[in-house]
Amino acid sequence: MNRLLVSLLLSSSLVLSGCTTIANWFYDDDELEIRRLKPIDAQFTPKTLWSEDLGNGIGKFYSKLTPAVNYGKVYAANRQGLIAAFDQKTGKQVWQRNLATYKEEGLTASVKKLWSNGIPAKIAGGVSVAYETVFLGTENGEVIALDANTGEQKWITEVKGEVLAPPAVDSGVIVVNTGSGFVFALDASNGEQLWVYESDVPPLSLRGVSAPAAANGGAIIGTATGKLVVNILESGQSAWEQVISAATGVTELERIVDIDSKPLVANGIIYVISYDGSLAAVEMRTGRVIWKREYKSYRTLSLSGTTLYLVDTNSYIYALDSRNGVELWSQGALKKRLLTGVTPIGDYLVAGDKYGYLHWFSQTDGAIVARLEVGGDDDDESIYAAPISDGQVLYTQTRDGTLVAIETP
Repeated sequence: MNRLLVSLLLSSSLVLSGCTTIANWFYDDDELEIRRLKPIDAQFTPKTLWSEDLGNGIGKFYSKLTPAVNYGKVYAANRQGLIAAFDQKTGKQVWQRNLATYKEEGLTASVKKLWSNGIPAKIAGGVSVAYETVFLGTENGEVIALDANTGEQKWITEVKGEVLAPPAVDSGVIVVNTGSGFVFALDASNGEQLWVYESDVPPLSLRGVSAPAAANGGAIIGTATGKLVVNILESGQSAWEQVISAATGVTELERIVDIDSKPLVANGIIYVISYDGSLAAVEMRTGRVIWKREYKSYRTLSLSGTTLYLVDTNSYIYALDSRNGVELWSQGALKKRLLTGVTPIGDYLVAGDKYGYLHWFSQTDGAIVARLEVGGDDDDESIYAAPISDGQVLYTQTRDGTLVAIETP
């Protein structure tokens, strides 16, 4: 009997070993090395508070869709057109709205909704929440405002160009950046256009745009031509333009200088980074460059105290003194895992990766102090955008539409 048991165990072991080997056949040595996570000395265990399903998520499409937190709720959307509000503490759904469209031919609309996903709304720019209103944009060039408490539509406005990044909201004005190079300012109460600004779009640029920022009476925009632009929020009049990165090289590929991440505004200083390798601190009032360093990124910058954090194109994390640009530390243990930008929370930084993991780093030296698998190795379960935080709780969204709330002890 014991021999039989041993034989069965050995057989099972061989089968499992064979499955692992077969699975590894799909990846070359470099990919396997990237996927392999080295053990860490975990200082704590993050706690998943709740998890909800948003349906299709964003799938394989490019998107900057991230959740937003306000009024005791978490707001999140998927590309198809579903947007929902969840109780921040419990994850219980408060309301849901579907912006996908359904043809009325043949079957009734209710029956078609039961058996069809409809024509996608292509939500790509959002979600921003202010003035008891949820603002979001679509690849179809629509800016939509919903009641934050009920999900009822307040207004919808068409703009010229795809809305690929969350709108900025300040002083009753919504600033929307589009893939066509046009920046629109809309009245937050009714969607009426207040002004428009046009920038050049090069023949070749990244898929995406810089999310605009709005602060201190200015609309702050990074352009595909490597410029940082500030317009007066009320009138749209240009206050100043500053070249952060100038196109060089022979081919169009070599000349990509997009500013594709949202400018970070703090204490009268704008921090901005370009894809081709220019990180700069710029005085908001005058446009004067205070300092400039060479780092490549299209990820969101973050700031905690006087330390600036960035994730470069190879997934190295850097900490710099925001006052002078001096590098304090770097972390390269997760290179090529397509890390998101980092989000400060307490004494830590948190980033997601394409394999569905969240990683916690010490703000002091960049050491990895905790890890949590949220999605999975499947690309559809990857974390594609920096998580957002509120207090000690993080909210993150995976490509397959899973919305998760996680507490950091």
